[in-house]
Amino acid sequence: MTREISYLQALREALNEEIKRDSRVFMLGEDLTGGYGNGDFGVTRGLINEFGAERIRDTPISENLIAGAAIGAAIGGLRPIAEIMYMDFMTYATETICNVAPKLNFIHPTLNCPVVFRTAVGAGIRSGPNHSQSLHAWFAHVPGLKVVMPAEPVDAKGLLKSAIRDDGPVLFLEHKLLYSEKGIVPQDEYLTPIGKASVTHSGHDVSVIAASVMAKRALKVAGELEKEGISAEVVDLRTVKPLDEETIVDSVKKTRRVVVVDEGYRTCGLASEVVTRIVEGAFDYLDAPPIRVTNPDANIPCNSTLEDSVIPSFEDIKLAIRKTLA
Repeated sequence: MTREISYLQALREALNEEIKRDSRVFMLGEDLTGGYGNGDFGVTRGLINEFGAERIRDTPISENLIAGAAIGAAIGGLRPIAEIMYMDFMTYATETICNVAPKLNFIHPTLNCPVVFRTAVGAGIRSGPNHSQSLHAWFAHVPGLKVVMPAEPVDAKGLLKSAIRDDGPVLFLEHKLLYSEKGIVPQDEYLTPIGKASVTHSGHDVSVIAASVMAKRALKVAGELEKEGISAEVVDLRTVKPLDEETIVDSVKKTRRVVVVDEGYRTCGLASEVVTRIVEGAFDYLDAPPIRVTNPDANIPCNSTLEDSVIPSFEDIKLAIRKTLA
């Protein structure tokens, strides 16, 4: 059976089901049990009533403490879900997230580190330069760390469940603008595989490759351009690392043109990596140069007009598609 629920509800269902399923799973983070907003944007609301303070643990305001405690618990045999309110604040915990968790199994092959780091990413709610960044490319650079960015409620639930069951560290990124978005989600048990992209709109003129909220924008643009006779294929990456290179390359071989959309910064970003994989795997198939649509290398303003000017918009994506087809 299926029903329509929000992205936020899908995440809460995944947490609820996994905590029930496995006694080793627990959550830790700031304000999970009440406080300002019942965890990040209200995702954990009500979980304390069902599972108690042993499984839903509030912490001090210290990102490095949250990450470090989660890693210690994982080494000790538990499966923690560490919530850090904003991705910008993960910079306080890069020592533990980047220099400890992903290296444990490499240094000590008998040790696993099954920990999920959940956080909210992205701009659009006028929160300014310190609360609006999408730093997924930073963390994707680290060997041993998986980076997941679901766009649809069905994938938010399926990928979070897969991340919790993974035996290594997973960075799980939830865009702030997606929490209220609704979609069809099965009621029956299912998992979405980490590392597998999804073709959400089939087309033959151009491939548009994106993740998270930009995959949603690309899908809307594809629907609008279809009325004009332009057939855009949309590839929702779902996972930044590992990248599903096969699906990306197959799509570009089919359409022979590509636009890559990413809310991250332009220099050394996800869009650059995707374009590189395409050039390596499908160069002879390209009828036009790949086009990147990204944030400029600029901080994100609070002012609504200025913020909108630096984030890839629907019009930016349309313009790039028309340019590659010209």
